[in-house]
Amino acid sequence: MNITKPYASTLDLIGHTPLVLLKGPSQAAGCEIWGKCEFANPGSSVKDRAALYIIRDAEARGEIEPGGTVVEGTAGNTGIGIALVANARGYKTVIVMPDNQSKEKMDTLRALGAELVLVPPTKFADPSHFVHTSRRLAEETPGAVWANQFDNIANRKAHIEGTAPELWEQLEGRIDGFTCAAGTGGTIAGVGMGLKAFDENVRIALTDPHGAALYNYYATGELKAEGSSVAEGIGQGRITANLEGAPIDDQYRISDEEGLHWVGRLLCEEGLCLGLSSGINVAGAVELGRKLAAEGRKDARVATILCDTGFRYLSTLYNAEWLRSKNLPVFEWL
Repeated sequence: MNITKPYASTLDLIGHTPLVLLKGPSQAAGCEIWGKCEFANPGSSVKDRAALYIIRDAEARGEIEPGGTVVEGTAGNTGIGIALVANARGYKTVIVMPDNQSKEKMDTLRALGAELVLVPPTKFADPSHFVHTSRRLAEETPGAVWANQFDNIANRKAHIEGTAPELWEQLEGRIDGFTCAAGTGGTIAGVGMGLKAFDENVRIALTDPHGAALYNYYATGELKAEGSSVAEGIGQGRITANLEGAPIDDQYRISDEEGLHWVGRLLCEEGLCLGLSSGINVAGAVELGRKLAAEGRKDARVATILCDTGFRYLSTLYNAEWLRSKNLPVFEWL
C-alpha cells in the first residue's frame, strides 16, 4: 500500500483520492470497473474539489478579502466543501439549500458554522430558486462573493487539473471509458476534457437520472426531461457554463431502482456505504463497460465517481419508511 507524502496544509488533503476496483460491477460488465473514492475528501464528497478551486479563483481575482463571506446555492455537498475551505481561509459561509435535501446535510452545514438558508424546491426559472436566492444574498452582503458553482468554470478546472490526471496516473495511462452524472456539469466536463487531452479515444459517457434533461439533449439535441428521481445533487435541465463544450460520446439514463441496486450490492458485497448518485454512476459504468466489452474490448477499463458517503443519507436512502414513501424498494436488512 502506498503511503502518501505528508502535507503542509489541510487544504492539500482535498483530492489525491484512492481508486478501487469494483468486483461486482466488473463481473456484471465483463470488464474492469473502477471507482474514484471521492468520499475520502475532508468533506466526504467530490464537491470539495470544486469548492477549493472556486475559492482560490476568487482570491486570485481579488474578489474576496480576509474576513469576507462566500455565498452559494447548493444541494448540500458543495456547501459543505465551501464551509470547510472557507474556515481554513478565514471566511464566513452562507449556504442556500432546497428544504427537501437530507437532514444530515443540513445538520453538517450548521455544525461547520455555515449560515443555512432553506428555500422551497422550485424550477430554475423561478426567482425563488436556490441559485437565484444565493446570488441575491451575495449581492446584498458586504464583502461577499457568490461561488456560482453551476456557471463558474473554476469548477470544471478542478477536474481538468486534478481528477483527470489522477485517474490517468492511477490507471497507468490505460483507461478506455469514464462516466458520471451531471449536477453542475463540472465533473463530467472537466474529467472528460482532461482525459481527452491524454487520449482522444477515451469514451466519455453521461449517466443521467430520470427527471433530468441532459440524456435527451445529448441523444437528440433537445433539452427534455422525463420521469423523476430522488437523487440529490445530480440532474440538470440546462447547459451550464461548465457543460459547454463537454466531450460527451455516449449517454445512459439510469433509474433510482437501478442505482439502489448497486448501492445495496456495494454495501453488502464490498463494504462501501455510498449515496444514490454513486449507485447511479456505477450503473452507468456497467452499461458503458458492457458496450465496450460487446465491441470486443474484454480488457477495457471504465472509471466512475463514488461521489459521497452513504452516512449523509441515513434518514433517507437507509430508512425503510422513507423508501416506502417514495415507492422505492427497501433494502432487505432494513
